[in-house]
Amino acid sequence: MNTSPVYVVDGLRSPILKARGRPGLFTASDMAVAIGRTLLNRHPAAAEHIDEIILGCVMPRADEANIARLAGLRMALPQSIPAWTVQRNCASGMQALDSGMDQIRQGKAELILAGGVESMSHAPLLFKEEYVHWLADLGRAKSVSQKLKVLAKFRPGLLKPIIGLLCGLTDPTVDMSMGQTAEKIAHRFNISRQQMDEYAMRSQLRLAQAQQDNVFAEEIEPLYDQRGKVHEIDDGVRPDTTMEKLAKLRAVFDRPHGKVTAGNSAQISDGAAWLLLASEKALKKYKLKPLAQLTSCHWGALDPAEMGLGPVYATDKLLKQNKLSLDDIDYWELNEAFAGQVLACLEAFADDSYCQEFLGNKKAWGVIDQEKLNVHGGGVACGHPVGMTGARIVLHLVHLLRTRNAQRGVATLCIGGGQGGAMLIEVL
Repeated sequence: MNTSPVYVVDGLRSPILKARGRPGLFTASDMAVAIGRTLLNRHPAAAEHIDEIILGCVMPRADEANIARLAGLRMALPQSIPAWTVQRNCASGMQALDSGMDQIRQGKAELILAGGVESMSHAPLLFKEEYVHWLADLGRAKSVSQKLKVLAKFRPGLLKPIIGLLCGLTDPTVDMSMGQTAEKIAHRFNISRQQMDEYAMRSQLRLAQAQQDNVFAEEIEPLYDQRGKVHEIDDGVRPDTTMEKLAKLRAVFDRPHGKVTAGNSAQISDGAAWLLLASEKALKKYKLKPLAQLTSCHWGALDPAEMGLGPVYATDKLLKQNKLSLDDIDYWELNEAFAGQVLACLEAFADDSYCQEFLGNKKAWGVIDQEKLNVHGGGVACGHPVGMTGARIVLHLVHLLRTRNAQRGVATLCIGGGQGGAMLIEVL
């Protein structure tokens, strides 16, 4: 295995903007271009020499096909720079980084612009297939009588839209929404509603405190909408969250007795993140100073009905490959798709029988110290733009390790469809 170092030179992300029932102010390509342009303006000598652009995105609009290429052209980068889009559901942003690592390690590239983007608020409303057939029949009808015959078959129910976002957040192989899979693993580990709500409240308060402390100053680049309004912070945070307020929310996915609510789930939201990756040769050639090193990335897979446990499978591989223990990791970013899902992962890491049966280990990995986990909050508080998140958690971990003079961190997340990804980041 080629282990030549791959460095993070710099990175930026947008604020994460909560979806509010209608298309947001920015399309995915709008955000990718705005953030990418600012990032590359910091490194003008290197920008002209980027070898490839790789961008993760799950739901680009119909006019954003191969959104990586579209973003590159709209950023006015040289037309000679190839660009490609990757999709691994919730880990698309991390997949872009992993693909960039591979390109550099194989000697195919020295500089890679990689990241993730999603505008979930722009997910499409779809027509029923019956309505599409009706339109096709109407289009083929030639005579007036034929058209009248087709028109007579029209029913208002044909116009009922299909919500594309709900389709994307449902696994067709097990016919379960992501929220239902969270209910299942919470039941497996006997995680209570109170535990979920306590975790969710802590996520909200941690993010609110981080914003107050200006933690994200080097990480977030403001967005400006067409009305001239500036968007500077993750706007879904609820600093007034209390256990009493959370307790009033009803179950969403398993009514009436479920535990997963809107309050202990990640928010539907929009956002973009880019990282500039470089080889050791590129650092010297363009006089770049690295922030951190991307050391290793691993992927795991499991039953789609328990997809939320994916981080356990991917992290298991990563730790074994790098001969590390939980104690060797200074900080963790474990994406909060659902509060119960994060808590289930923590239980699985610490459960001897689970680690023996499903990971083939002799004993459990152990207990992850929650003071080292998502220390500035996570998806429950800031949102989870699915294509962006994998890049966001890596970017934040890079800054966290540096500001706290720590050496090693793991960014990991679950993936719809029954997978998990984990990346090891080191500050040397």
